[in-house]
Amino acid sequence: MAEIGKDIALAQSFLKNGQLVGIPTETVYGLAGNALNPESVALIFETKNRPSFDPLILHTSSLNRVEDFVMDFPERLKKLADSFWPGPLTLLLPRKPIVPDLVTSGLERVAVRVPKHPLTLTLLESLDFPLAAPSANPFGYISPTTPAHVEAQLGDKIPYILDGGACEVGLESTIVGLEGDDVVIYRLGGLDISEIEKQIGPIKVKDHSSSNPSAPGQLESHYAPRKPFLLGDLEKLISEKKEERALFGVLSFSKHFPGVENQFILSEKASLQEAAKNLFAAMRSLDQSNAEIILAELMPETGLGRAINDRLRRAAVK
Repeated sequence: MAEIGKDIALAQSFLKNGQLVGIPTETVYGLAGNALNPESVALIFETKNRPSFDPLILHTSSLNRVEDFVMDFPERLKKLADSFWPGPLTLLLPRKPIVPDLVTSGLERVAVRVPKHPLTLTLLESLDFPLAAPSANPFGYISPTTPAHVEAQLGDKIPYILDGGACEVGLESTIVGLEGDDVVIYRLGGLDISEIEKQIGPIKVKDHSSSNPSAPGQLESHYAPRKPFLLGDLEKLISEKKEERALFGVLSFSKHFPGVENQFILSEKASLQEAAKNLFAAMRSLDQSNAEIILAELMPETGLGRAINDRLRRAAVK
């Protein structure tokens, strides 16, 4: 069982000794290790059972420290960093040789961000190395948004979880990079596209890849519960499953469905921000219920709804 607490010095000592620690961010909880220590990075992949071709995100405490491990910082991406760091934005930048191949899966760019959480920022400021920190869950499963989620999934594999409460955003960071002259989003996430476009103009959104990701979080099937997960018109799906006498759960945006035992409404006031914050906890709750199948619907395809729908579609891929 991992210890859960707010002792930054203790978390620091584990990390300096090459061990892994669960850390809070505004997006989801991360499984953190010394990003410059190949053995610690390898332990992250082993602990998560994550394929080595899926790169990791490197976390640091400030824009100034990024220059320690990147070769170049293009002006348009630096403008985004100035605007949104600390926050749910990850940038793909050309790496220095100090960054191990395992962090980037051999790619020439490293994914970097400055997380917006006071405990983790204090921890990062106290370290002389950045942290590699994918989500603190078994690979492919629902991302954790509370310390209890991390403990339930990885508590027997790590010594400590830094308790920062429930995550404020609830969706992973938005990943942005350059391809030629184009600014490209490689993963939709907790930073709305419209906010990015206000800073630098039109951008492109890249489809995720199922086999050769160029950035973290691009695999086709991901963020998935163990139980079958069906997306569609909830009225129709509920009617069908009732006829089949199936035991099902419902994940809806804002509507309540009478007579359904297992249901989770993401936001009764139809707020996409609230829905994003509740998404992974809701999926986890239904996955742990007595339902045999989970029925869900897409959100409005605007703002954070696009990122939520990205997660829902990948959860439904089997």
